Amino acid sequence: MKLRIDAQLDYWFEQPCDVLVHIEAAELSGQVVEASRLTAGGALTRIPAQDGVGSRAWLAVEGRMLVDYAAEVTLTRAAQDFAVLPVTPLRLLPGEAVQYLMPSRYCPSERFAELVEARFAGLCGGALIAAMSDWIAGHLAYVPGASTVDTTALHTFHDRAGVCRDYAHLMIAMARAADIPARYASVYALRANPPDFHAVAEVFLGGAWYIVDPTGMASAADAAIIGIGRDAGDVAFLTAFGPLMFNSQSVRVAAL
Repeated sequence: MKLRIDAQLDYWFEQPCDVLVHIEAAELSGQVVEASRLTAGGALTRIPAQDGVGSRAWLAVEGRMLVDYAAEVTLTRAAQDFAVLPVTPLRLLPGEAVQYLMPSRYCPSERFAELVEARFAGLCGGALIAAMSDWIAGHLAYVPGASTVDTTALHTFHDRAGVCRDYAHLMIAMARAADIPARYASVYALRANPPDFHAVAEVFLGGAWYIVDPTGMASAADAAIIGIGRDAGDVAFLTAFGPLMFNSQSVRVAAL
C-alpha cells in the first residue's frame, strides 16, 4: 500500500524559541519513503530520533512558525495475527528491547501486575496481547478531550475513557506488567478518525516488533511509523522550549 501524507503545523512564538519537530515518516523495515518534503521557512537541523528510528528537526523560531510536510510512503508490512506469536524469553531479549520492559512516566506498569495476573491467567505471548487489546477496546470509550497531557495509563484505566495515546499507554503498561516489551509509536494512519497524529503500541514477540492498536484505527498494513519511545513523552510531534500559541494544525492521509 502507498500512502500520501500531508501535515501542517501553524504556531505563534512571541519570543525567540528553539523548537523540536518530529513529523517525518521514518525510513525502516516495512516502509519506504518514496518522496518527502519538510519546509519551515528557515533552516532545519536534523538529528536522530529515539533508538535511531526516524529523525527530528531543530528550528529556531520567532513570530509565526508554519511547518509543512508532504510525503509518499510505501508500506510492505502485513497485518499479523497476534494469537500465533510466541513470547520471547527474557534472557534472549536484545538490548534494544530491554528498556521497554520498565515502567515509564505515562506507563506505570508496576501498578498493573496484579490485575494482569488475575484477569489474563493462563494466557501468554501473542494470545495474551490479543486478549489485552480486546479488553481495552471493550472497556474504554474513545472520547476526545477526556484526557490531558498529564493523564497516565492508571488514570485511563480508572476513567475508562481517552484518545489514541491513552489506549496505547494502557496497552503498553499492561504488556510490560506481563514482562512483554512494549513501546509507544507515533504513526500516520489511513483510518484514523479524526485525522491526526495517531498513537499505537508496539510489542516485541517472536524476535520482532509488532503494531497493536486497541482503537482499531490502525494496523501494520496501513500505518506509517514516525517514531517510537517509552511513551508519548519521547515522541511528541512538537516540543517547544518556550511559550507558544496554537493557531492550527492538520493531518491528511490518503491511499494512492
